[in-house]
Parts: sequence; C-alpha cells; structure tokens
Amino acid sequence: MEAPSDLVSRLVLYRSNAFWVCHKPAGMPLQPDKTGDRSLLEWVGQYAHRRLYPVHRLDRPVSGLVILARTKTAAAALSAAFQAQEVEKIYLAVTAKAPDPAEGTLTHFLRSLDHQNKAILTDGTHPDDRRAVLHYRTVAASDRYFLLELRTEGGRFHQIRAQLAAIGCPIKGDVKYGARRGNPDRSIHLHAWKLRFAHPISGEPMAFEAPLPVDVVWQALGASLARDED
Repeated sequence: MEAPSDLVSRLVLYRSNAFWVCHKPAGMPLQPDKTGDRSLLEWVGQYAHRRLYPVHRLDRPVSGLVILARTKTAAAALSAAFQAQEVEKIYLAVTAKAPDPAEGTLTHFLRSLDHQNKAILTDGTHPDDRRAVLHYRTVAASDRYFLLELRTEGGRFHQIRAQLAAIGCPIKGDVKYGARRGNPDRSIHLHAWKLRFAHPISGEPMAFEAPLPVDVVWQALGASLARDED
C-alpha cells in the first residue's frame, strides 16, 4: 500500500490553518460509504492527525477540487458561502453529442430519489422539487467528443449529470443518466476544475484549479482547451 504521505502529496493542493484544498481522483469516495473503500476524508485526515470537515459534495465517479475545513468555524463559514452562492464553481464535462446551441443556460426543476441515488426532472410542483440552473459553453471538440465548461447555480444533487442528460448530452461514462457505455474504471468524464471564493477568515480572494485526469480523452480535449485559453 502506498505510504499516506506519498498519496497525500498528490491529493492536497493547498494547506492553511482554516482549510485544505484537495484533488479527489475519480472513483475515490469523498466520505466513508457502505463499500468500505478508503475515502479522501480518511486519507487526508489520517495525514493531518485531526478531524476534517467536508463543506460540499463531489460524487464518487467525479474528479476534481474538494475543500476540507480544519475547524468547525471555517466549515460553517465555507458552508454558508456555498449556500449563498458566493463560491464560483467551474466544471468540465465530456459528452459524445454537441449541445445545440453550443452555449446557453439550462433551467429545470430536480427532485432527488434517495432509493435510486438519482435525480429526476419534474414540473416544480412537489415540495421536494428544487430549481437548478446550469450555464454551459462548448470549449473544445475532437472527432468523437465535446468538452463543455459548466457553471452551476444551486448546487443540486446530480445537477450537472441530470441536466445535460435532459438535453440529450449525457456525460461520457455516465450510464445512470443515459450514456451508451460506462468507462472501464467506472468513472465519468466530469471534473470539478476551478474554485474561486473569499478566504473564510481573512476575506482574501482565493482561486484554485485541478489538473485534468490522466486519460486519453481528457488530455486530447484539454490540449485544445489550453490553446483556446492562450
């Protein structure tokens, strides 16, 4: 088994007295679950020699940025910032179909079905229905795939996965939401790419970016994205 210090050096991107920013690999659970697989929270908490507090969610098959607070005070402040939509979250997703139009905003109502671990689109009349807004932009393409940059409002359960599926553009590998086939490692091609927010203690602007997964599709589309940003 890999030594925790070696693993954590790859998982942790930033450390402060208030919080740590981590890069969760696809397939690793954020918190302990019924599978018993070692979670990001357990790996990093063991290294930190203290309890850490996740302040937002990231699905197991998704890769990217996660904030773990080191104190209850920081956790409360960061959680409040997420709830108030004061944290800018930017994701990347790969789809096999191009959205039409190439850039736009999707607005739906979603309801979580706990027994299916899934979100469904609804008409918004049920008390459990929640409004979800997703801004998307096509930023790169290959012969077979399209790379979308995504910004969410609301942070609903499985929001990106359900809303892209609703327009016929399920995320690569996401068979739960209509992809034709899964990825061999059971990941999906959704990546929590960038976070921007105010430091919960000092108020200093903070910005983080997670490198793309080491994968042929991600790397090919990422090269196109890099040229587009230049």
